Amino acid sequence: MEAARIIRVNEPLEIQNLDTPKPKGSQVLIKVQSSGVCHSDIHLWEGGYEGVGGQIIKTTDRGVKYPLTPGHEIAGIIESMGEDVEGFAKNEKVIVFPWIGEGLCPACRIGEENLCDKPRSLGVYNDGGYAEYVIVPSYKYLVKIGDMDTDASAPLSCSALTAYGAVKNTQLKPNDNVVIVGAGGLGLMAMQLTKAVTGAKIIAMDIDDGKLEVAKQNGADFIVNSKKEDPIKAIMELTDKLGADAVIDFVNAGKTVETDMQILRRRARVVLVGLFGGALQLNLVTIPTRAYKIIGSYTGSMNDLVELVSLAKRGVIKPIISNRFKLSQATEALTMLKAGKIIGRGVINP
Repeated sequence: MEAARIIRVNEPLEIQNLDTPKPKGSQVLIKVQSSGVCHSDIHLWEGGYEGVGGQIIKTTDRGVKYPLTPGHEIAGIIESMGEDVEGFAKNEKVIVFPWIGEGLCPACRIGEENLCDKPRSLGVYNDGGYAEYVIVPSYKYLVKIGDMDTDASAPLSCSALTAYGAVKNTQLKPNDNVVIVGAGGLGLMAMQLTKAVTGAKIIAMDIDDGKLEVAKQNGADFIVNSKKEDPIKAIMELTDKLGADAVIDFVNAGKTVETDMQILRRRARVVLVGLFGGALQLNLVTIPTRAYKIIGSYTGSMNDLVELVSLAKRGVIKPIISNRFKLSQATEALTMLKAGKIIGRGVINP
């Protein structure tokens, strides 16, 4: 089988011919039809994240090993199965839950493998979906998608799942308002979910007018271009000088979070999702006196994915797929995403 692999960081991905895995036991071999291109893939490609003072946190320090086949948003059809697989059939269309844990830590035991102490995620710690086939360690990580389009389904397992987890963490009510920072694939999905699940008023913030126009079409009640206007002044005016009940920051850079902290209403929740990195200096007295909650949000659970597939099947949410790439264009896909040239989600079709 062919796979687009990161051999060395910051170098073009290489197409390699690998042995096609043979499933055994509970394993399932998936013929990949669609693999979403995610910002996390960029960090894997670059070999790190920016930490405090510009220091790079290396992916290898987090347990990532190269060469690696990235790609954790995977949808396709079942090619073959191990002898212990139940409830699935060959050629059935499925989406893969990639956030696999080791099974024994406290998070895994309550069904939150996405927060495992020793993660084994596909496309991060094990080979993923930038390939013709991927081996899934157990059929319990599969969700049937019926006649749903695989391109639109693939982002449910990360882009939508991460957005869904973030929206749940805000605990929004219909009379609340929320600022969603970043109108990329995750931000747009969060707007759809916020509108459908909470009914809260949505203020979208970005520096790209094109993305903000798309945000309007996906549930944003108001838009703020933080490059062209003072975002603090604009948001305070939109919230009757009280501030936002919640902020979901899909950028999570020092500069954006600094703004987040200045637009909060008392009792507000700040949900930090993005991995841009950097550092922030906080006025610590305001945290208890204004009762802020700062929450880190990292994707969602298998149960969340099942809920998302249900929402997508009924047309409540519709992932935006703007770019499609061949396996040989994997480097181009990552380059375009890094440059901000993909609105919504790009997918690779092996």
